[in-house]
Amino acid sequence: METRVAVISIIVEDHDAVRNVNQLLHEYADYIIGRMGIPYRQRKINIISIAIDAPQDAISTLSGKLGQISGIAVKTAYSNFIFQDEV
Repeated sequence: METRVAVISIIVEDHDAVRNVNQLLHEYADYIIGRMGIPYRQRKINIISIAIDAPQDAISTLSGKLGQISGIAVKTAYSNFIFQDEV
């Protein structure tokens, strides 16, 4: 199986969306390397960075699902390396 490493950046502008974000991240937990969340209280937003090692389709699907949540802004940066993992 081919995998890539990526960073998904999420800005949560609507606090009501946090539950949906966490539910999606839980579904993809097997691929997540690490997560960092920063509450920016002065601006009333949350900033979340997700490091992920997954097949291209899984990364794209997760990013797309996150982007469909109202009150969320998402951007994904991909590594240029493709890794071959034995299943």
